[in-house]
Amino acid sequence: IDRQYSPLQFSSDFGPAQEGALNAYVDGIGRSMAARSHRPHMPFSFRVVNATYINAYAFPGGSIACTRGILLKLDNEAELAALLGHEIGHVNARHTAEQMSKGQLTNIVVGGLSIIADVAAPGMGQVASALGGFGAGAFLASYSRDNERQADALGTEYMVQSGYSPEGMVGLMEMLNSLNKSKPSSIEVMFATHPMSEERYQTAVRAARTTFAESRNLPLNRERYMDTTARLRATKGAIEEMQKGDKAMGQKNFSQAETHYQAALKQAPDDYAGLVSMAKCLLMQKKPAEGARYARRAQAVFPQEAQGHHLGGFADLNLKEFDGALQSFRTSQRLLPQNPNTIFFIGYCYEGLGRRPEAAREYQRFLQQVRQGQQAQHAARRLQEWGYTR
Repeated sequence: IDRQYSPLQFSSDFGPAQEGALNAYVDGIGRSMAARSHRPHMPFSFRVVNATYINAYAFPGGSIACTRGILLKLDNEAELAALLGHEIGHVNARHTAEQMSKGQLTNIVVGGLSIIADVAAPGMGQVASALGGFGAGAFLASYSRDNERQADALGTEYMVQSGYSPEGMVGLMEMLNSLNKSKPSSIEVMFATHPMSEERYQTAVRAARTTFAESRNLPLNRERYMDTTARLRATKGAIEEMQKGDKAMGQKNFSQAETHYQAALKQAPDDYAGLVSMAKCLLMQKKPAEGARYARRAQAVFPQEAQGHHLGGFADLNLKEFDGALQSFRTSQRLLPQNPNTIFFIGYCYEGLGRRPEAAREYQRFLQQVRQGQQAQHAARRLQEWGYTR
């Protein structure tokens, strides 16, 4: 499950942050805690993803991520350790595996497909929904309140064993509790998957005062956290504009979203998430030529990440530039082979170029993985019309 779905989620979150030092910092803290945990031999890995919504999550094999959005809300390294310890706790207690059944995930891929399917093509509706790929948090486990209590307890234990003050967990819970009261849209996914309560905060306070009282004077490492996240925190204004843009996109208020993304890119012109979001927003407004321009900029900024190429392919499809689209989708497939959508769009490009044998081959490959939704119907209909199937 981890190998198949974590790359899709990481790409949906615009890939790992390109700031190597920040990723190395988070990975180092995570790995040193995982080594002191109940399952030290699990292949844990940790990264910061470019998404601006506020969240952290784990996959059953130990792939763990936190978003830029949540790092901006933390105040010190001990709070980061509490956050990562909590996610390690979910993996070690096998919550993540229990909550992520393979069936549920397959449905998301297929469901995601129908959302993505509507390319500007005869009988295939609008391009718009073709874009998103999968919704924020589509592949994430949803935990119960009991799961949360247990992960909090394990996380506190791991962080204290790693030399951090339990006040880090108190600080994390205090921050989440205050967000739970104000409920900004950027935290919806987190609370949908990790239920928050006053009780979790009170439990953290009690544990710091009783069970872990002797460890309360261990360091919080605030200065080191502030130094290491300085570049990220310099983009706070841009990230807040992107969060507003994402909220407007969710409400289908595309012109308002465009204004926010524009403001974000004014402050951080090379921000990959900002460029991809802007490209998506323009494509939703049926402005493919402008969308293509932002997709190309995104590709130039972060060529190793699939979304920029995928969106570039969509923009070219809308401009009936099938050669360019084919090239973009092939690159996207090489970078993210786990996404079956791309196979369909490669076939669709071949169809647009009048290259039926190649189109048929891709449609057959696609139908081996996906059997329902508009794309599957389109592929099956073409194979029948062209005499490949009865």
